[in-house]
Amino acid sequence: MTISKMNLPVQTDNFRASSTLDLSAFGPINLVVIQSTSFCNLNCDYCYLRDRQSKNRLSLDLIEPILKTVLTSPFVGCDFTILWHAGEPLAMPISFYDSATALIREAERQYKTQPIQIFQSIQTNATLINQAWCDCFRRNEIYVGVSLDGPAFLHDAHRQTYKGTGTHAATMRGISLLQKNEIPFNVICVLTQDSLDYPDEIFNFFRSNRITEVGFNMEEAEGVHQHSTLDQQGTEERYRAFMQRFWDLTVQAKGEFKLREFETICTLAYTGDRLGYTDMNQPFVIVNFDHQGNFSTFDPELLSFKIKEYGDFVLGNVLHNTLESVCQTEKFQKIYQDMAAGVVQCRQSCEYFGLCGGGAGSNKYWENGTFNCTETKACRYRIKVIADIVLEGLENSLELANSIS
Repeated sequence: MTISKMNLPVQTDNFRASSTLDLSAFGPINLVVIQSTSFCNLNCDYCYLRDRQSKNRLSLDLIEPILKTVLTSPFVGCDFTILWHAGEPLAMPISFYDSATALIREAERQYKTQPIQIFQSIQTNATLINQAWCDCFRRNEIYVGVSLDGPAFLHDAHRQTYKGTGTHAATMRGISLLQKNEIPFNVICVLTQDSLDYPDEIFNFFRSNRITEVGFNMEEAEGVHQHSTLDQQGTEERYRAFMQRFWDLTVQAKGEFKLREFETICTLAYTGDRLGYTDMNQPFVIVNFDHQGNFSTFDPELLSFKIKEYGDFVLGNVLHNTLESVCQTEKFQKIYQDMAAGVVQCRQSCEYFGLCGGGAGSNKYWENGTFNCTETKACRYRIKVIADIVLEGLENSLELANSIS
């Protein structure tokens, strides 16, 4: 039996390159990224953010306008997650999130026009977590994502303080407190060139520390981080070997460890579903707000940058604009048309499209200088290599099961 990458018609109705905008095809919003502060207490060498030493803060006075903008838009669905991100959110005081949560709940009561669920999540380096933060997460029902690059010798090579000291021990202290308080969390692990020789060490580290849900992010050349160690010649072959070994180890764990990248492809394979777009190239599925109330859609990474073709990616501000009003601007239409044209090219040229949905605009721009393009290193690593490994593994397991039966 062969599991096809595109064995069903791809869902493409919501995404088309067209001069006529159909706003009903945009959304629904499932992620609202809010920058509570641009400041970060770490100086990770692969970070894309340019203002991470600036102690800019989001005013609580902007919470109500942000929620009003989202909840009264035609793009709101039945639920979405607020993700506190783009800086180190725990550099803000605990009282900020207590007050923000109260304001979110009040805005929900005031502005929702249909039954809706609002969840909260926070992406943190975990170095500042203490018991008081754990209490905050629990009472405000905030799900936690932790940035952790595996064992100390890998993590500390890239995730350091401004004085150049490692942060692994502090991150693990934070994780231990989350576990002690039974607060659910997952881990984002950035893979660099250094990581690729150590699949067993990384896997065993997570398993031995009772970390069961992990996602791999690739070290990327984006924003102020202009060069990735993964650009070195021969990396793709090493990466493939790393992921093959990680797949084998994950299978051996028999469901007790989940890697996001494997889970995504397995789900598509088992259900037969195929993608027609992704959250990062479909307008107003993700909405991003910076500390000033400026907003964008598509990739959160794009909000704080200016590039030649589009200027900045700020579409409007919650004090002056609605989400739907900015759809008529020249800036949005230029970004959207180029993004859509690139997705159409991917759909027409790539057999992996149903597993990818056309990729992320930020990867296309930082690698190729335009949204209107196709393959990137990011899509080869995140989709093509992973899909080949997972689908081959599933096919082999089916053949083994059939031979036994």
